[in-house]
Amino acid sequence: MSYCVCSPGNSLPDDITCVAADRMLSFAAAGKVVSAFARNKEVVMRFEGHKQEVRLLLPLGDHLISVDSGGDFIVWDVQSGDEYLRLHFNPGTFDVSAMMHPSTYMNKVLLGSSQGALQLWNIKTSKLLYTFSGWSAGVTVLQQSPAVDVVGIGTATGRIIIHNIRLDETLMSFTQDWGPITALAFRTDGPPVVASGSPQGHIAFWDLEKRQLLTQQRNMHHTAVAGATFVNSEPLLITNGADNAIKVWIFDQEGGGARLLRSREGHSAPPTTIHHHGSDGKNILSAGQDGTLQSFSTVHERFNKSLGHGSVNKKAEKNRQKKGVAFNELRLPAITSFSSALARQSDWDGIVACHRGCIAATTWNYQRSTMGVYHLMPPASAHKDTAATTATITSCGNFAVIGSSCGRVDVYNLQSGLHRGCYGEEGKAHRGVVRGVATDTLNQLTITTGSDSLLKFWRFKTKKQEEELKMNSTPALMMLHRDSGMLALALDDFTLQVVDIETRRVVRKFAGHHGSINDMTFSPDGRWLVTGGMDCTVRTWDLPSGSLVDCFLVSMAPVSVSFSPTGDFLATSHIDSLGIYLWTNKSLCGPVGLRPLPADYQPETELLPGVVVDEVEEEVTDEEMQNEYKSCDQLGAELVTLSQLPESRWRSLLHLDEIKKKNKPIAPPVAPTAAPFFLPTVPGLTPRFSLPTEGEQETQSKVLNWQSLSQRSEFASALEAALESGSYDRPLQLLKDCGPSAISIELSSLSSEGGGDNGLLVAFIHMIDSMLLSGRDFDLAHGYLALFLKLHLRSLSDDTEATAALQRLSARLEASWAELRASFDQSLCLLSYAKSALL
Repeated sequence: MSYCVCSPGNSLPDDITCVAADRMLSFAAAGKVVSAFARNKEVVMRFEGHKQEVRLLLPLGDHLISVDSGGDFIVWDVQSGDEYLRLHFNPGTFDVSAMMHPSTYMNKVLLGSSQGALQLWNIKTSKLLYTFSGWSAGVTVLQQSPAVDVVGIGTATGRIIIHNIRLDETLMSFTQDWGPITALAFRTDGPPVVASGSPQGHIAFWDLEKRQLLTQQRNMHHTAVAGATFVNSEPLLITNGADNAIKVWIFDQEGGGARLLRSREGHSAPPTTIHHHGSDGKNILSAGQDGTLQSFSTVHERFNKSLGHGSVNKKAEKNRQKKGVAFNELRLPAITSFSSALARQSDWDGIVACHRGCIAATTWNYQRSTMGVYHLMPPASAHKDTAATTATITSCGNFAVIGSSCGRVDVYNLQSGLHRGCYGEEGKAHRGVVRGVATDTLNQLTITTGSDSLLKFWRFKTKKQEEELKMNSTPALMMLHRDSGMLALALDDFTLQVVDIETRRVVRKFAGHHGSINDMTFSPDGRWLVTGGMDCTVRTWDLPSGSLVDCFLVSMAPVSVSFSPTGDFLATSHIDSLGIYLWTNKSLCGPVGLRPLPADYQPETELLPGVVVDEVEEEVTDEEMQNEYKSCDQLGAELVTLSQLPESRWRSLLHLDEIKKKNKPIAPPVAPTAAPFFLPTVPGLTPRFSLPTEGEQETQSKVLNWQSLSQRSEFASALEAALESGSYDRPLQLLKDCGPSAISIELSSLSSEGGGDNGLLVAFIHMIDSMLLSGRDFDLAHGYLALFLKLHLRSLSDDTEATAALQRLSARLEASWAELRASFDQSLCLLSYAKSALL
């Protein structure tokens, strides 16, 4: 199998440091280069000239202003990409940290510095107009207020200054207690309010008329607020932060408070575990190091949702502000393992998760997008220092089986949250950490494995051990494909073993990874096993052949993989990466060769989105062309092959009279205007003009011979030639190119009344006989023969040679149908037996 990553059309070679946009283009700075995007997809211009990293961008009319960390200030002409103006500021005396264009100030730019001073420049004349002495604190934010000449200034000490730049007069100032000002925004729908962001994720709202704090919203983001903007003339505030979230807040609360209206957010820390949720493959559940559980849609981002962060006590967390409890004290650690089921998720919680270092497993509700009501804990007699390590939900959705670090494997009822027993003597299923648990489809069997290198099989109801297998090495993780009964084990010696749970024997062993295996997943049909390891490879193993059929290298080691239930996508998450990557299954898009890879195969590196710019379309290599499987024309002499033509080409042949009757026009056709001259045409059913050559124009006689009046078509001529050669490929191809009406005309012209003769009728019978003998185009042969007999049955009965040919053809039809009927009966018998065995 082969995969290709689903990535955006253009990415930048370095991390994006700042972005800006005007009415036509979007600008992004990555390293020393600024790129201009049209429709957020196509790179239409690159501005290269900076010697250090660009950190500030400001579009201004037909120009773009960029400032780098070395003090270079460049004004670009957006249309041509040329430099319009270049200035240099000494970072030691005036380090540009913020800039803005004051309203109504044509060609003017206000610059703020980390030393605290401000400068007003005219970029058209490249002159310094005025210098503001500052407030002995570095400027972090400059923001235009709704009033002309008034600017909001945020400083590194947390001070907010409302200043009139025309009069150089400070109107008012505020101070927030949360550190530097990271964002400023003025409300424009009526109330005179300014919002200020902080590094802690809090936002304060200040009343400009009363000159006091109006309200504050704590923990609007989990990290620093990077930007805040009020929608023009609307009570809406848009914020974004380093927690990988953008949120929209609406001001409809008493006292001027805001509530969350909508949000788009991802993980603020790399995801560690991902699983597809549901049978349609459209949703991916993801647990990250930030402690949140989120659902991402492969269809559109508007279907994404966050299930929130696990909490020790939900009621206490809601009241934490009243009780003075810190924001993170009641939150659970990150999720290390989880399992989900669809069977009863509308009735009760359908997700169970284990947290790092926590003895209790939590339940989650996917439909309500929240944490569940139960904390699944073992009895009080269990070891206090234990922690839940792995979990699974039964196929019926009623029970959860949870393994712990002390060797316990407990069963819980998800409806009531009650403990329903444990496996093993004295509550110990293994003499070490439980690495994996699984249950079969019918809830008859429970399989567990642990650090004691044992694989144990238990009866689900009686909790009695049936059998155990000793592994060559300690299993690191376990995965069961319930439909096929194949159990995959990843061992600490970097090998894989596949166990059949029916026979309780190892059926496949795979070796090839050069690092620990982080995760694995089965394809929906259980044919492939996909693994990802610390050697930065993603490998696909074919279970029937026991060989490696695909392997590719990525720049960051995959930590989790999940195959879509529909088989179209493979989802992967990687170390130090916030995204979830989707890889397309190429075997669904076209022919892909699945030849076993050699033992010394060196995988090629697949570039993830954001690594390099993908400017060249992917070309098909010679090796891929050689690996493409080409099906033969006929699989066997006892089988038949249908044509690939649409059914309308042959199923409607016997109903042409009814179709013509229904399509008969109401009004008679109007005769066309007589042409002033006549052009010679080629004899045949299809009217075509005959253009004589230059030599024929002088010697052409005006007397017509008898042969020129013949109406024999190209098909009739090819059929007559095929009767002598014995190959009927040419006339058959001509019939395939014709529509139903044209086929009817061609077959009608084979008789003597239509310009043919009895020899053409016999030749057509021989063509049908050759089609049945080869076994190809079985449907076309029957369709053509039915129309042929409908048109010429009376004339065929009077011809001795044609009658003999029809008798031979009838015998061949009966023999071929007898073979097909026997095959159909055998297949139906096997299918009925398989259904009865399942029931």
